[in-house]
Amino acid sequence: MKKVTILDIAKELNVTFSTVARALNDHPAISAATKKAVRETAERLNYRQNKIASSLRSGRTNVIGVIVPSLRVTFFSSVVSGIEQVMNANGYNILLYQSNESLVKEKKGIETFLQSRVDGILASITTETTDYSSYEEIIKRKTPLVFFDRAIDQLNISSVTINDYKGGFTATEHLIQQGYKRILHITADREILIFRERLRGYIDALRYYGLPVDDDLIVKGDFSPEFGKTVIKEARLKNLEYDAVFALEDFTAMGVLQQLQEFNVKIPEEVAVIGFANESFGSLVTPQLSTIDQQTILMGKEAAKLLLKLKKAELTQEEKPEKIVLDPLLIVRASSRRK
Repeated sequence: MKKVTILDIAKELNVTFSTVARALNDHPAISAATKKAVRETAERLNYRQNKIASSLRSGRTNVIGVIVPSLRVTFFSSVVSGIEQVMNANGYNILLYQSNESLVKEKKGIETFLQSRVDGILASITTETTDYSSYEEIIKRKTPLVFFDRAIDQLNISSVTINDYKGGFTATEHLIQQGYKRILHITADREILIFRERLRGYIDALRYYGLPVDDDLIVKGDFSPEFGKTVIKEARLKNLEYDAVFALEDFTAMGVLQQLQEFNVKIPEEVAVIGFANESFGSLVTPQLSTIDQQTILMGKEAAKLLLKLKKAELTQEEKPEKIVLDPLLIVRASSRRK
């Protein structure tokens, strides 16, 4: 059977080849009636669009690159779900890449996106990202770029983030209001803004409620369940007094919970625990883990909408960026509910 081409549709409708091509690519110069007629004829003739040829003609691939640190974390997979909902509804497909918190892999992912001529990039940087040259190359090529969760403030690019300062303050305030006074905070040893802001919120909450800031209660390291366990083990060896733990994210908090239970510490009667991110396992463990929800689906949707605005207006990166900051939500569960 002969393959149906754009020329066949043009002959059927007695219009030019370029009219059909532009109609299939939703060109604004083509009327709605003509687009409808072209689509109906294409369907009747069983026409299948050559995506590669179409992208070469239009300069568009209808593919958006999304780079995340890891999909093993529910937070990022949930954000991607929100991105997909908006992008798919607007005719775009997603090209997904995991950096696994590696600067080298992040650079490779961005290079892949640019070689694939994606129509835009949504990115959350790695914990190793101190070299911004890959993102500067995106800007140089005028490829629309939007950050989500983790952004690079120095580049002044549109972004969707959570109010991490407020999240840190809220988590600490909750523990204080439950009667805890010596709150151990586990944070990252890398200079990532979101973690610095959570630490700042923790410190300000202590000061607001008249509690001392004890440097011995601020522990930095590579966040993971194993690190959470290590912190609790070392605290016991040092005879460090604390009655609550605020971990920078839920996986580390999970390690804290497990080690406390191994030491037969009663949670939350003796020590309370709260995490950050509202990972899916938090409601399934015993005791259930208190946490800060980051409105992940909404974050993904808002990031996608910002990118669509850049595409629609054909804005350059010199245009004034939009910075959307979402409110964190306190989720109180058994691990910190004393009252």
